[in-house]
Amino acid sequence: MSSALPIDEQALRTIVEDVMRALGRSPIVSPAPSASMAAAVASAPPAIRRGGPRFGVFEDVNDACAAAQDAFEQLKTKGIAGRAKVIEIVKGLCTEKSAEWGKFEFEETKIGRLEHKIEKLQIVKLVPGVEWIKPYSFSGDHGITMEEHTPFGVVGAILPVTHSIPTLSGNVINIVAAGNAVVFNPHPGGARSAALAVRAYNVAIHAALGIENLVCTVEKPTLESFDALTKNEFIRLLCVTGGPAVVGAAMKSGKRAICAGPGNPPVLVDGTGCLKKAARDVLQGGAFDNNLLCIGEKQVFVLETYFDKFMDGLKVGGAVQLNGPQLAKLTTAAFAFSKDAGGCSHAAVNRKLVGADAAVLAQHAGTSAPASTPMLFAETDVDHAFVMEEQMMPMLPVVRVKSIEQGIEFAKKSEHGYKHSAIIHSLNVDHMTLMARALDTTLFVKNGPSVAGLGLGGEGYLSYSIATTTGEGITTPTTFTRTRRCVMVDNLRIY
Repeated sequence: MSSALPIDEQALRTIVEDVMRALGRSPIVSPAPSASMAAAVASAPPAIRRGGPRFGVFEDVNDACAAAQDAFEQLKTKGIAGRAKVIEIVKGLCTEKSAEWGKFEFEETKIGRLEHKIEKLQIVKLVPGVEWIKPYSFSGDHGITMEEHTPFGVVGAILPVTHSIPTLSGNVINIVAAGNAVVFNPHPGGARSAALAVRAYNVAIHAALGIENLVCTVEKPTLESFDALTKNEFIRLLCVTGGPAVVGAAMKSGKRAICAGPGNPPVLVDGTGCLKKAARDVLQGGAFDNNLLCIGEKQVFVLETYFDKFMDGLKVGGAVQLNGPQLAKLTTAAFAFSKDAGGCSHAAVNRKLVGADAAVLAQHAGTSAPASTPMLFAETDVDHAFVMEEQMMPMLPVVRVKSIEQGIEFAKKSEHGYKHSAIIHSLNVDHMTLMARALDTTLFVKNGPSVAGLGLGGEGYLSYSIATTTGEGITTPTTFTRTRRCVMVDNLRIY
């Protein structure tokens, strides 16, 4: 998952330091290792052992980059078949280890839902690989020309805490299919999960191809390691999946950056289709992993004539409705409000509630909900914090609108011009076209859950990095290539 928001180095440092401080005391991220986590780490190859194998996990980012460069040179000798073998290994391990790794990541981050952590690993097999790398050639009176997709070298990649191993794995498939090596600087809250997967991948890759550090990661990522990664001479390309601060910093690095930035996907329901299905689809996409997906439905605008029936559909789907006082109480817990020098109010998301279960949010609202509750919902106005902020919580604000034009206007306002994702439930093609043109998003899903936009219930392919900020869109292997043209001049055709 737009324009990068400007941020200076000190501001970025402050953000990262705040995160690191939070990691030290928050029960949500970086808790003490559980028994299963400790067992998994103990069974993995050592991260660092002087003179011994490292299997991609490094203390120093510059060492990681140098090792990845050497691995890239080795990969070049293995051809397309070598790349295909790496992808087979990654997809196979994601399927085989989905339950183990999903549990490990859930225990490390304490956000989202365990069953969805597992599912996100099981669907990694849908990410396209070397079959995507196809040459383009043509011939004419003046000779033959061929254009091929060739690698950059070593890619530096930034991971979010929301989907550590799935994003890492999807990136590895795309990046290696293109012929590159990769060095990850993961979010500190998911660094152990990233290291676990990286070790496993490199052990298997080394056994199959003799390459030890094709996929590298920083064991203890910091702002300094991020800065060193962007400046390292071996890093030819950056891939950033995260919020506006890290995206802005990457775009100022002086290197080409593929940036999957923030999103706040709106939904418009005009009542021309089945309202029960619309409600069911919104819950399927928006409640997935407690609304951590950047493409997930974040706010819904419904024509007032059909508003009550849509709300009933959410109840039928198992969602729990909050009344006014309950919404106000949850809003106070979920956001910190401040005013800038001009007197404008700003809301900052309470990171402790990001990815929390709906039942936990209900407690903060002064009520209760079953543990199985997929989502809370409430009627709000368009300017409510739950509408305007990418809050990544299973709490759905629903707004009445008087017309399709007003619904599109409000949807565009809430999406903030990120050009990430939007959804409409309608049988009116004119309404679909009006919204598509107005919002101009990378993903636009019609009459389905948001996840259909990534090939999950809809046609297409999967990727965990959607480069909206820099315009590449849903990343594929070709995203991580450069195009080279080879021309042979002559009258070579025989007819």
